[in-house]
Parts: sequence; structure tokens; C-alpha cells
Amino acid sequence: MRILSSCTLCPRRCGTDRESGKIGFCGADNTIKIARCDLHFWEEPCISGKNGSGTVFFSHCSMRCVYCQNHKISHLGMGKTVSVSELADCFLTLSEKGANNINLVTPTHYVPQIIEAANIAKSNGLTLPIIYNSSGYENTETIKMLDGTVDVYLPDMKYFDDRYALRYSGAKNYFEIASRAISEMFSQVGKCVFDERGIIKKGVIVRHLLLPHLLFDSKKIIDYLFKTYGDDIFISIMNQYTPVATLPKAFPELGEKISEKYYNSLVDYAVKLGIKNAYIQEGETAKESFIPEFFGE
Repeated sequence: MRILSSCTLCPRRCGTDRESGKIGFCGADNTIKIARCDLHFWEEPCISGKNGSGTVFFSHCSMRCVYCQNHKISHLGMGKTVSVSELADCFLTLSEKGANNINLVTPTHYVPQIIEAANIAKSNGLTLPIIYNSSGYENTETIKMLDGTVDVYLPDMKYFDDRYALRYSGAKNYFEIASRAISEMFSQVGKCVFDERGIIKKGVIVRHLLLPHLLFDSKKIIDYLFKTYGDDIFISIMNQYTPVATLPKAFPELGEKISEKYYNSLVDYAVKLGIKNAYIQEGETAKESFIPEFFGE
């Protein structure tokens, strides 16, 4: 927990004394804030399954992308403050509801508290796999802290070219940093392992959200992931980009949805490369109805 006294949990390394209650770049202080703790059915099939993923949406974010679909919690910090023991109780409650796993969404800035809560929950009978669902913009030192706590890593790989990372997320050296983080994740958990229901128990799934006008950049990311990991990881190629009302006017190029033809170009490219272990999305996924409500439940 001492790391919070000069916080370097994320690559921003803002050095804020969060332990004394000051607010870091991410928007968080020394307390835990969550916006939703419930079963979630809109993840990859191996995560949600029929029972749902036991998902905890954490408030605040160290990325804060201009197009974020969860703007209410990432930028505005909507949510409810809970203690470490209450977070552990959330994990146990989700297990009692029949969740396939504990899915930690945007957890980076709460890693020390999450580790403590997971230890408490495990000592009280929690046996579900724990999923670390993040932007991919992670310090490897922080990921190393999670060795033995996290079973499945679900990082994004958002950008290849730093120009886009800086423009849309203000994230310097995104690709370099995310690449190192994903390498550490894979070294911890290895190839994907599934149970008899097809639910993931261990491994890495890298998500890539196709953005308007960035098809060439997306192809470079798919290239890199397949050349580096082959089919030892799964790649989730997503078409669900949703232009939200909170998108600043300075980014008009992001004000459109992804066409079926545009998305299929990326999927076809992945197929031609020889990728087999991938998830794709079909139909009208770019709807605001796919964004859950955040009432602090």
C-alpha cells in the first residue's frame, strides 16, 4: 500500500500522495470506488458463458480516452466508495450468484487494494478465476505485483502508432508500454486453459477495438500479436465502437460508427495471416444499449 504515497501504479507515474487523500491523474485518492458490481453477459463467450461474468466496474481511469463509452465512471468518477473488506464481500456475493469469474474492469489504480481484497475473499472460500480487464497501458512492475492473484489477463491493445495514442488518450509510448505489459502477463499465466463448459480458467485474451479511419494501424497490431504469440493467446477483434455524446468536438473523425465492410476488411486480414484463436463480433454491436447503467449497485 505504500506505493500510494507517491503513486507510480500506472505509466503516468504522477507521484501523487494518494495515501494522504490527494487525487492522482486517474482521479482516485486512497479510497476504492466502484460503479457497478453485478453479473455481466456482454463479454467474450468464454468469459460470460450462460451464467455471466462477475464484473466489478471500478470508478476513475488512468487512460481517459476521449471516446470512452464509460465516460460517467472513467472521467466523472461516478460510483460508490467501499472498503477493502466490502470489495472482498462483492467478490463473494458474485460467486454466490453463480458467476463464472471475478472480472475487474479498469482496475489499475486500485491494484494494492484489489490484492488485499482477493486474499480476504480467497480465505473465505472464493475459488473463481480472477480476470484483470484493463487498457493495456500498464507498468510491468504493477503487473508483477499481481502474479499469483490474477488468472486471466484481458488487456486492450489500442494503438500501434504513438500519434493516435497521444491524440485520443494522451498516452505517451502506448504501444511500447502495452507490449511489455502483455509480455509479462503472458509469462505469468501462459496459454489459455478452458474448463469443460468452454469457460476460460487461465490465459491471455488481447482486445482490439477498431476505430474509424485507423484500419492500417489495426492491421499492424494484429500483425504484431500474431507474430509474437501465434495462437498461444486469443485476440478479440471488436467492431462495437460507439460515438458517444460526450465526444469532444475537436475529434470529428471519431463521430461515425464502424461499417460492416470496414470491419470485415480487418477480420479477413486476420484470417489471411492464419489466425485461428480469435473472437469477432457480428451484427449491431455499436449501440449505446450495450453500455451498462452505473447506479452503484
